[in-house]
Formats: sequence, C-alpha cells, structure tokens
Amino acid sequence: MSQQFISVEESLKKHLPEEDRKEVFRILYGRELPELDLTVGATNPLNLELKGYSFSAELEGLRPPRRVRVGLIQNSIVLPTTEPIAAQRDALLSKIGQIIGVAHVNGVNIICMQEAWNMPFAFCTREKHPWCEFAESAENGPTTVFLQELAKRYNMVIVSSILERDEDHGDTIWNTCVVISNSGKVMGKSRKNHIPRVGDFNESTYYMEGNLGHPVFETQFGKIAINICYGRHHPQNWMMYGINGAEIVFNPSATVGGLSEPMWSIEARNAAIANRFRISTFIVYSHYLHLLFLQLFHVCHKSRWYRGVS
Repeated sequence: MSQQFISVEESLKKHLPEEDRKEVFRILYGRELPELDLTVGATNPLNLELKGYSFSAELEGLRPPRRVRVGLIQNSIVLPTTEPIAAQRDALLSKIGQIIGVAHVNGVNIICMQEAWNMPFAFCTREKHPWCEFAESAENGPTTVFLQELAKRYNMVIVSSILERDEDHGDTIWNTCVVISNSGKVMGKSRKNHIPRVGDFNESTYYMEGNLGHPVFETQFGKIAINICYGRHHPQNWMMYGINGAEIVFNPSATVGGLSEPMWSIEARNAAIANRFRISTFIVYSHYLHLLFLQLFHVCHKSRWYRGVS
C-alpha cells in the first residue's frame, strides 16, 4: 500500500527546501505564527497530538489586550459500532473527559468538539436505526450533564455538538451545539441552519433545519457563535453571526474527504476576511466504505490561517 497522503502542507514540507517552503507558505497563508509550548503529560496514554499557535491583534492605547486560548478536539470512536448505544456513548464521554483535562492543563478557555462527537460518523449511511438513538436532550441529556461538571471544574466554556431530541416538540431531532458556560450552566444552543442534500449526504433523513437563527453567546472569554458544518458554504450565514456581534465563530464539521476538502479552508478564511472575526473550523473526513478517518483542522483570521493534522 502506498504511503497515505496527509496534507498539502506536509507534502510541501517534505519536498521543498526550507526557504522555499517558508515563502510558499507566506504567499498561500500569510505570516508565520509562533507555536505554543503545550504538554500532554508524562505518559500520553491516549496518544494525543497537540498543536498550538498564537494569533496577535493590533494593540490599543486605552484597553489592555485580551488573551483567549481556544481548543479544538478531534476524536475517533472507542468501541465498535455494533456495541450497545449507551456503551459507545459512555466510552466516548470517558475519552473526551481525559482530553478536556489535558486542555485545562494547557490553559484552554473555550473548547469545541467536532460535529456529533459522541457518536460514530453515521449520517452517510442514510439509516435512521440505530443512529437516531444517540439523540438526547440538549439541556439535561447525559452528554450535557457530563460536560457541565467539567466546565465548572476547569473554568472552561464548552461547545458540544450533538443530535438533539426535542421532547417538547414531538421528539423532533436537530443537529445542535450546546454552549455550556465556565460556571457549568447551559447558556443556550445553536442549531444547524443548512442541511446537505447531495447524494448520500442527504441529512434530512435524520434532522430538521435549525429554527434558532444565528445566536451569539456572550461568555466570560468573548462572544462566540457556531456555524455548523454545511453552513460554511453560505456566506450570508457567516455574515449574520458577525452582524450579531460574534468575535469567534466555530465550524465543527464532518464529511467525506473528496467532497469538501478543496473548499473548506478557503471558505473559512474568506469569511474571516469579510466579517472581521476569528474562525476555528475543523472537519472529520470519513472514507466510510474503507473505515478510514482523516482529521484536519484550521484556525484563521483576516490575515492568516493555520491547518494541521491530528
């Protein structure tokens, strides 16, 4: 089997002389960013890979700089998809709990998980059973309750992407991000506004378009919003979060590798330039026929973006 292609960036690093590589990166991505010194602990039992970068902003004369450390988590599943639903979910909760602990050690203030992080990547199957069994209450479901305790313990804002079961409205299912404050309270939720209907990616099989508009959450560490997955293809979706005052916009996503890889980084950077906010976007790519997951992320603002692999 030929060696797996990781990313354009890794290929350029491998094949270009360092000076040429730096100039190509400058042209493509903007100025080089300083790396943060991060730690995973002495043993690293989860085999985590950490990457961190510092984005500076223009200094003001009257207001001191506000430093915010944002974390993004990408994870694989723990148990086979044939295991009971509750066991699969609980194994992921345990794994993510440990990762959030590492984020705390590294000073993270706001952390966001990938789309539907507490379940397998199932939307491409077009099968409702058993995947819709993962849906739960956004306010008091087991995933939210678990994360509330961690948010309070670590003084951290947590953004959790789940399938929401709306028991007050006929068990309607939504693709929802729950925002938990650093005091452990549920601040609110944001629902996926745009649903793909492309080939096997017809996610209307699972949930409805969001009905909450473009909410922005004023946390202790900044005003945040969540543009879930497919919403990144719609410029006015980004714009509305900016109009509503967002300073940081998250874009948790999941898709197959060939579908969106050429677009997602460009879309996010363009949105950051046009709307003058910072974007933290990350995608779990799934070649589901071969059970291969390629995880990518990038963070950008109007002058620079970074893309990495974990």
